[in-house]
Amino acid sequence: MEVERFVSKTLELLQEEREAEIEETRLWQENISLKDLQSKGVCLLKLQIGSQSTGLYGRSLIVLEPRRHMGVAILPSNNFGPGDIVGLYDLDGCTPSSQLCTGVVTRASQSAITVACEDSQDGVNLDTDALYNLMKLANDVTYKRMKKALTTLNGYSSGPASDLISVVFGYSEPSCNSQPSDLSFLNTSLDASQREAVSFALSQREVAVIHGPPGTGKTTTVVEIILQAVKQGLKVLCCAGSNVAVDNLVERLAKAKAKVLRLGHPARLLESIQKHSLDAVLARSDNASIIADIRRDMDKAFMGMKKLRGKGEKVHLKREVGELRKELRTREATAISQVLKQADVVLATNTGANDTGPLKSLPAEHFDWVVIDECAQALESSCWIPLLRARKCILAGDYKQLPPTIKSQAAASKGLSVSLMERLVQNRGDSVVRMLTVQYRMNRDIMTWASDHMYQGKLTAHSSVEKHLLRDLPGVSSVDETSTPLLLIDTAGCGLTETEVTDEQSKGNPGEVDIVELHIKALTEAGVKPKDIAVIAPYNLQVDLLRNRFSVRHPDLEIKSVDGFQGREKEAVVLTLVRSNRKGEVGFLAEDRRINVAVTRARRHLAVVCDTKTVTTHAFLKTLVDHMTQHGDVRTAFEYLQDIVPENYTRDPKGTKAKATAGRSTTSSSKQKPPGQTGSKMEPGLKKMLRANGSQRGNPNTGAGPSTHSRAEPSTPSEDEQRQTLVQYQEIKDQVERFLQHQDLAQLQFPSTLNSHDRLLVHQVAEELGLNHESQGEGKDRFIVVSRPPAESNGSGEEPEPLLPAVVLEEESNGTGPPGCQPAVDLKSLHLDRMRREKREEKTRQEKKHLENLHTGHQTAKEAKAKGKTKKTKAGACEIAAAATTDDDFDTLIDAVVKAERVCGFVKCKTSVVHLGQLCPFCKRQFCLGHHIPEVHGCGDLAKANARMRISKEGVLYAGSGIKDKSVDPNKKAYLHRKLDSKLKDMEKQRKVKPKDKDTN
Repeated sequence: MEVERFVSKTLELLQEEREAEIEETRLWQENISLKDLQSKGVCLLKLQIGSQSTGLYGRSLIVLEPRRHMGVAILPSNNFGPGDIVGLYDLDGCTPSSQLCTGVVTRASQSAITVACEDSQDGVNLDTDALYNLMKLANDVTYKRMKKALTTLNGYSSGPASDLISVVFGYSEPSCNSQPSDLSFLNTSLDASQREAVSFALSQREVAVIHGPPGTGKTTTVVEIILQAVKQGLKVLCCAGSNVAVDNLVERLAKAKAKVLRLGHPARLLESIQKHSLDAVLARSDNASIIADIRRDMDKAFMGMKKLRGKGEKVHLKREVGELRKELRTREATAISQVLKQADVVLATNTGANDTGPLKSLPAEHFDWVVIDECAQALESSCWIPLLRARKCILAGDYKQLPPTIKSQAAASKGLSVSLMERLVQNRGDSVVRMLTVQYRMNRDIMTWASDHMYQGKLTAHSSVEKHLLRDLPGVSSVDETSTPLLLIDTAGCGLTETEVTDEQSKGNPGEVDIVELHIKALTEAGVKPKDIAVIAPYNLQVDLLRNRFSVRHPDLEIKSVDGFQGREKEAVVLTLVRSNRKGEVGFLAEDRRINVAVTRARRHLAVVCDTKTVTTHAFLKTLVDHMTQHGDVRTAFEYLQDIVPENYTRDPKGTKAKATAGRSTTSSSKQKPPGQTGSKMEPGLKKMLRANGSQRGNPNTGAGPSTHSRAEPSTPSEDEQRQTLVQYQEIKDQVERFLQHQDLAQLQFPSTLNSHDRLLVHQVAEELGLNHESQGEGKDRFIVVSRPPAESNGSGEEPEPLLPAVVLEEESNGTGPPGCQPAVDLKSLHLDRMRREKREEKTRQEKKHLENLHTGHQTAKEAKAKGKTKKTKAGACEIAAAATTDDDFDTLIDAVVKAERVCGFVKCKTSVVHLGQLCPFCKRQFCLGHHIPEVHGCGDLAKANARMRISKEGVLYAGSGIKDKSVDPNKKAYLHRKLDSKLKDMEKQRKVKPKDKDTN
């Protein structure tokens, strides 16, 4: 691409981006309320001052916190970060007239934001009892610097960066220098790919790109490259797109004893590296005392000017102040130039390396190299600000993670979001790129998905992290949650839909928040520290819901959006994907790089809470679900929330059968037979198992269903899977029956190598034969022991089924089934399903017996009726179901339940609700018009709780019930009173006293 064409196109796109930002700000100010701005993350309302102090170099630091009396210890989800320019406003709004001061954010946490005020020298006094608004301000300085750099690039003819520009824009091919064979690495722990990247970067003459996927030690490699350059006596300018990335490099280089100098506003720097800032180094330089003396002389001159009245003397002092100011500038420029020349590595942000700042004191060819870290997250135009100052550049980053943030979607689609690193990789390929391939962060199962789908399968896990789990941490016990690197919690079919809001960018899912809470509870109870856990959500609304839930209980738990967590890592990451809707819309989850960032933050454990039915409509998200299904544990939301109602259960008013979708089967077994069972009677246990193999969710009447904990996809098994299940079932049953023929054997132990599918079959066979079966051991050493029941009982309360003829017991048989078979049945689902059905059948038998007893006393009832003392009893839903269920016929029970669903859900009411009825929003049951009121049928407490919530949220009980309470907040009222009193006092001072008229009487 020619330079002129690139510059003209980029300038147009930058103008589009700037106009989009200005238009967005204008629309916000005109059409969007402050509350909506807060939901967008650009404004924080009603903050109080937690503390005030004087920071480095006399700057006033203000800590802003939420109101304490509200009981909320955290801030709403926001986009504030160190280095952001903000405005502080009073409660009148966020208009220029109400602005109190501007400042720079120095620190941002979940509970407070620290701002370094720029206008404190003007005497702005802030009331610690008042409330304030904080808003991000647009900064056009960055755009001006980028435009200037592009203009300079367009007319660049001769200078240190001539060869670099020629290679980047395709005028010439990249070249390399001869690298000495005896290269001595300062960091001896570098792996092979890191050593190759360092050698390659040192050998290249114009440009080298270091592609570092998550956890591969990119920063370690970049630090080694910089130190090798310093060792050769080269001067290096090191930059990055953000202050945090620059500060990270400063810390690493300072530990290596390199002479570093950090440029930038001290308020934007971390406290640990402020001693390396330009201001701090200047304060320790030899010229510091002279500069301080000049400043004192200037202060004395100003004070003298205020006291003097003669014009001549004032003119003399003004001339003296001018000379002092000129000398001060000369001294400061000399001091800055000396400090910059003494430093081996100068560090700044991309825009901070402009030629109007401190770097103007240096000659054009002072720097030999420019190193840009996190290059893939910076606009290419910003990278050209430092690149024009050196003959060679090293670009490091990962273009497979989040791209630069662009306001204008049109500009982004036209190429503004394409970074310099991504463009070089596309155009030059391996001739300028070296990729780091060994990662030191993630468990192998977590890494494999990102490696296969984002990095061409090139990543390998280092032996130190390949198999590490949460249970390996000190103080963490070994439970299911800490023994698996991948856990998928599926909410499909559970009714946990996303919250519908008008703003498409703000979505939440309270049901997923509940599940996250229970999973965090399981992790912390196992000994995992909250500070080692991160909860990541793609939407600000979900972040707010999560912070409100965890702020008090776990203040150390870090909760952020995906964008805010880039570059970070935690031992355990819980990712809630939020989206759950009938249309299968995933929004900006469709951005592959965003999901890559979220997944690769985890070191030992990754839990994903999502609606698989919704997210698998997107191909890339489906690969993640498939990977976690194959390599991790899969659970359903029913395991966590017992009171949720399956959304896929509906009643057919014209028929008598219940309909089910999402993998639920209610087809009569007499009409649908599995393979191999054409006419013969199927084993009872196997019949139950094959029915449950369709991922049956549970009884729709109660709203609770069996839990699932499976490595198979929640879909209806194919004929091959059913046939394989039958074969494995028969093999295990034969082995158990052979054990029964050997009376000298007390128990039969199955090996720990069985998968969950085969363990399910063992439990099922033992239960059918009336044997004792128990799982022993923990984790991967868990095995099953089958033993005979006591002589007085067969363990089941019923006659055991007849056994097959005796066969010789083969010791080498382990019942594991054919190797490589994918599990088609779920252990926990079928076990709980069996227990629930037995319990329901027992209850049915008791109700049937009770009805028989009632029938026996029919004559007594007649006599009582004749005396007028008998009340008429109606048959309700429970009685209908109990009467219709005879023997143990499951299909008849289903028909009875469907019939019962067509009747009012109130006890002893048989009114039909097929054509006229009301669905209770709390218990999800149909009632007639006489019993549909919650207080009548037993949901009164839930109705009251819901009403209280609506009253507190909306100010009214229901639509049209009254006027919303608009009374002034007590704090705001007190503030307005103070403001009114102050205004009255000012008016009193301005008012002139009229002379009294003399009394003529």
